[in-house]
Amino acid sequence: MSELILHHYPTSPFAEKARLLLGFKGLSWRSVKISPVMPKPDLTALTGGYRKTPVLQVGADIYCDTALIARRLEQEKALPALFPEGQEMIAASFAAWADSVVFQHAVSLVFQPESVAVRFASLPPEAIKAFLADRAGLFSGGSATRVSAEQARHQWPTIMARLEQQLEREQGDFLFGEPSIADFALAHPLWFLKATPVTSPLVDGYPAVSAWLGRVLGFGHGAASEMTAEQALEVARSATPAQLPQERFAEPNGFEAGQQVVIAATDYGVDPVAGELVFAGSEELILRREDERCGVVHVHFPRFGFRLEKQR
Repeated sequence: MSELILHHYPTSPFAEKARLLLGFKGLSWRSVKISPVMPKPDLTALTGGYRKTPVLQVGADIYCDTALIARRLEQEKALPALFPEGQEMIAASFAAWADSVVFQHAVSLVFQPESVAVRFASLPPEAIKAFLADRAGLFSGGSATRVSAEQARHQWPTIMARLEQQLEREQGDFLFGEPSIADFALAHPLWFLKATPVTSPLVDGYPAVSAWLGRVLGFGHGAASEMTAEQALEVARSATPAQLPQERFAEPNGFEAGQQVVIAATDYGVDPVAGELVFAGSEELILRREDERCGVVHVHFPRFGFRLEKQR
């Protein structure tokens, strides 16, 4: 079986989510560090242009977006379950809300001037400027609406009070009793806020939330070992994409297997990826593409939150 290779960087909130998922599953994985900003030539050789962090590689199969990465890890190791039986929709729907609404609030709070000054204190001004410019580009062109710092501060107490109440009354130690994808999707924006003394009080002021967050972060990151980007590209070059899912190909807008298409996120980081559509299921879309650096790969995307169009 091919190794799990995570392309990520240490301070990425969604990368922390993926690392915690690997820890929860008790998995071993290879760590490929990528740049926080574009260009990312080694990563985009694998993805075809998708630039968000993290990306999971398994041989010649490339998984984009942590929502789909979670489902791939569930295939890798069924238990403990990220989608507990009987709570699959509740857990997945809550996770989608946390990954969008709560994350957008956290981003706004983290990037207010007083927080930026502390977070990037060790970087030269030109590096800070480049990072902020990159993030402005990342969040342009999609459907995601930036929450202003004022509105984020205004609404944050409601989000946290609801969470505090839920955790105080919950019978178990996690959001829905037993741990699930919902916990990890909510934990990473709070982890992001905890990184500096400017924003940490937005979490620390809620005792039940703080205790719960400690339990989630306590799962750790599994067993990681370093790998270079060139080694990861060689893994892809030497591998053959896995067999396609047994699920029936189902595409309600009439797309067919073998068609040349474009897939892109709809919220932010909307860089399109072109290739041959080889699979469309209820949760997953797969493109076949070829790159001179990594050979033939299958790039996997979630259906939810991504658009599928004919290649022009």
